[in-house]
Amino acid sequence: MLVQIGTLIAATSLVQLANGFFNTFLSLRLTLQDFGPAATGIVLSAYFVGFTLGALYCGEVIQRVGHIRAYTAFAGLVVIATAAMPLLTGPLVWAGCRMVIGIGCVGLFITTESWLNAKARPDQRGRVFSIYMVGTFLALAAGQLAIARLAISSAGPFQVIIALFALALVMVSTTRAEAPGLAPEAKLPYGELSRQAPAAVAGCVVSGVVSSAFYALVPAWMLSYGISQETIALFMLVAVLGGLAFQVPVGRLSDRNDRRQVLVGLAIGFAVAVIVLVMVPRSLILVLPVAALLGGFMSTLYPVCVAHALDRMPADRVVAVSGRLILVSGLGSALGPLVGTAIMARYDIDGLLYFMAATALLLAGLVVLRIRMREAPPHVERPFEVIAPLNPPISQEPETTEAGGTPRPLAA
Repeated sequence: MLVQIGTLIAATSLVQLANGFFNTFLSLRLTLQDFGPAATGIVLSAYFVGFTLGALYCGEVIQRVGHIRAYTAFAGLVVIATAAMPLLTGPLVWAGCRMVIGIGCVGLFITTESWLNAKARPDQRGRVFSIYMVGTFLALAAGQLAIARLAISSAGPFQVIIALFALALVMVSTTRAEAPGLAPEAKLPYGELSRQAPAAVAGCVVSGVVSSAFYALVPAWMLSYGISQETIALFMLVAVLGGLAFQVPVGRLSDRNDRRQVLVGLAIGFAVAVIVLVMVPRSLILVLPVAALLGGFMSTLYPVCVAHALDRMPADRVVAVSGRLILVSGLGSALGPLVGTAIMARYDIDGLLYFMAATALLLAGLVVLRIRMREAPPHVERPFEVIAPLNPPISQEPETTEAGGTPRPLAA
């Protein structure tokens, strides 16, 4: 069990380390390339366009070849496109490469999330997802530290990214981990998820918009104003660590309450943190605690939405639901840098921050309306525990049913 689950978690953490570093690094690198605001926005959004396109078809690939082979193929796409970027410099080429990288990354995330969700019972999803997100944010934090160490004008950062993705590819392609079975996946008609869990769909869109705008544009703005790479790395690191700190408490809260109420609280908290960031004097002592809160609220929007959607949908649609939510999140993520670049060009960073706050408040209002219209799905009452990654429920199979409808556990 140590080898099986440990390998998957370690490989996914490497992917997140590389991806988190890549996004911040590219934001800084584009300020040196001088492609212009429009071309820069296109390059930054291209990743999320690929993310969205990949979400349409990655589930079919997983169903056809299995989780492990699909993971290997998606990582290979990322390695190829990343290797091409330092060799062919230009906005169109980079936009194309980033689109391919987005397709590969969304495939990796759908593979991992559907793998974990397939193994978790409904009353444990919040906890399982919070453990997955803890690993994610530890890796993202390590990626931000690398920003202060590597010369952003060289090819070195691209080579580091390639090495990390290649190592994850090797680990998963040689693992003995037991992937979920490939039972026929139930189809998910377009519009069904929006009817059953509209709060989750709206939350994923807003999460994509604010997250992509923050990670793509804030570091570039800081560098353009002469802020050192070390300070930028520290600011982004604190935001990521805030996201890490929020994962388990919010997972516990969402397992024991109406997830939509938790979502409202997160959206309002994010909006308040953004407004405070605009208001406070821009000194590190005051800005860093606010950055931690902002990152915490922002990073927990998506996992709460996923858990709520899976509460509403049948268990045989895990892969389809995961892919559809990543699809709508990708649509929001593609809009974030495009809209944010236009707002920043006219209103500077304060305009971008107010836009992010207004988007979060709009989400809170929509979810409150939904709460008044429909009751929450039933929750299984049980105390929350932090589950070690090597223990159930990740390795736990669903129950089978004896004749007469009595559930019995699978034999060991």
